[in-house]
Amino acid sequence: MLRRLDDLAAHLATRGDVIGVLGLGSAGVEQDRFDEHSDLDFFVVVDDLAAKQRYLDDIGWLAAPAPVAYSFVNDRNGRKALYADGVFCEYAIFTSTELQQLPFTGARVIWARSDAPANLAELGAQPTPENGTVEFHLNEALTNLYVGLHRELRGETLTAARFVQSYAVDRVIALARLTDPRAYQRDVFDPSRRVERAYAPAELPLAGMVPGYGRTFEAAEVTLGWLRARFEVDPVIGAAIDELLRIRARGASAPGSAS
Repeated sequence: MLRRLDDLAAHLATRGDVIGVLGLGSAGVEQDRFDEHSDLDFFVVVDDLAAKQRYLDDIGWLAAPAPVAYSFVNDRNGRKALYADGVFCEYAIFTSTELQQLPFTGARVIWARSDAPANLAELGAQPTPENGTVEFHLNEALTNLYVGLHRELRGETLTAARFVQSYAVDRVIALARLTDPRAYQRDVFDPSRRVERAYAPAELPLAGMVPGYGRTFEAAEVTLGWLRARFEVDPVIGAAIDELLRIRARGASAPGSAS
């Protein structure tokens, strides 16, 4: 799969309007985590907006190394595509000026023209670091649980699951990193990536926090228990969540609702 990116870069090197090709993600500097489940993420850096439009409109260059079986425009800057032999890729086309305004990290130069900037892989803006304190993430998690349980009691099962099993869990992951940081290959754009490698199930019981559709109450109990075991939960919001859990246990309807 990585050779596909090399072959693609070799073809683009024959075109005079391409400045360079950058590999990203596991095709970037973190090649040690590339495996059979990885895809090819890359940027093609071109001379100007006219060249960019040509590469967006005509994807013949993409098929130069091998036939493309499927593709679609997933972003105004590029596509996702599946080669006939099963190699999946996601790419974007940028000018060097656009690249300087784009937050990205971990890029690797696959090929660069002789006059390309020496720091082509570092041209991008630094990703915005995750903001928030323990207090912020804790209370966001608690209010996510509260709103999600109200929605479950209203019968809005899908949005309830998102609040309790997604949004609240995102805050839990942030709390884990803030209070017990571990050395692992974090994804600054998606904090859920590879979190299992950092925290054992006994430390971060994700299976209990994300049990699936229709099991939001069970998830809320696990997450609330995890929060209480590690932080000082405000008694007012804690009691409000407890009451919603009791209402469900009694099979009654919730007083009021969360919009």
